[in-house]
Amino acid sequence: MAVFAVQYTYTDDAQRVATFRPEHREHLAELHREGTLLLSGPLDDGSTALLIVVADSAEDALAKLDGDPFKRERVIVDRSAREWTVVIGEIPGA
Repeated sequence: MAVFAVQYTYTDDAQRVATFRPEHREHLAELHREGTLLLSGPLDDGSTALLIVVADSAEDALAKLDGDPFKRERVIVDRSAREWTVVIGEIPGA
């Protein structure tokens, strides 16, 4: 298993984001409880987010996030995953 930094880019439809945010956060909380998602949160103005995921590959990292209601409801307009090697510090669960 490796650590992956996943970046989400959201639609600019603020109402759509707000409507599905509670379900999205509950889904991510469940992934966190099971140890798949280590960290998650918005970047800058909230139009993007960074998620730190434990997975076997970049494709697997994205697949583990496929159940996100934001994906189902097309709130996410783009996403990418890159392996992240932590050199200094520690990530809980990694």
